Amino acid sequence: MYATLRSLAWYALWASTALAAVPAQKYTRCGTGTPAPELLAAAQSMRLDPEAYAAAATLNINTYFHVVTSAAKQGSVTQTQLNNQLAYMNRSYGPSGIGFTLISSDFTVNDRWATGTYDTEMKPALRKGTYQDLNVYFLSDLGGGLLGICNFPQNVSPGTANFYRDGCNVLAQSVPGGTVANYNLGGTATHEIGHWFGLFHVFQGSSCSGQGDSVSDTPLQSTPTDGCPASKDSCPKAAGLDSINNYMDYSYDVCYTQFTPAQATRAKQMFAMYRAGK
Repeated sequence: MYATLRSLAWYALWASTALAAVPAQKYTRCGTGTPAPELLAAAQSMRLDPEAYAAAATLNINTYFHVVTSAAKQGSVTQTQLNNQLAYMNRSYGPSGIGFTLISSDFTVNDRWATGTYDTEMKPALRKGTYQDLNVYFLSDLGGGLLGICNFPQNVSPGTANFYRDGCNVLAQSVPGGTVANYNLGGTATHEIGHWFGLFHVFQGSSCSGQGDSVSDTPLQSTPTDGCPASKDSCPKAAGLDSINNYMDYSYDVCYTQFTPAQATRAKQMFAMYRAGK
């Protein structure tokens, strides 16, 4: 019996050591690429002469949620979680005068589409509304450790490939109550929707000089934030600290608390230029 107990103790120690040796999944906050030159130029012009660009005081965005899962993960995201995701978005954008109304949610089982690599098939089949309406695709198997990716606004015509390509892809388990550790409060969708509005990362340009994200009240920042540090200053010779609590950084969800007033104005300006009435 002593030998048996000793064997069990050894096995428990081995198992705990083996589990501890397995590294936690490392996620990439965002796969959205560099803004197009036209969008960069528009952002810079808005910074230099903000009064020249119209912006509504408030916006309400018709929103469509699409959950796409593999057969193995069917049912892994519920309507309650989607409702909680919408509530997170409204809390995040509400102080900026922007709200979201969920028009519909749909659930699709498709192993190919759930990976995020077949958007040319998936989005024309599922997309709803006009170019001023938001479509968010919650994908169960978005690959490469990616949490989300979204398309910046641009001049498009209805029915074109760029029209259908619009919208945000989000890892499904990043919704509130999901299984993605440190990224399961709903912050990924809010971050990606910022790009949909035309906002850049706060570390745009990855430099301590130049225009940064072309927003007047976000300090220059040269690197994305990892985790949720007490503070961070990647550009010590420039004014201000890094925007670790800003939704357009790469921080953990728990760290997110704000868009700045100028970001709020920029989102509305970009919406008026590229999306309103289209």
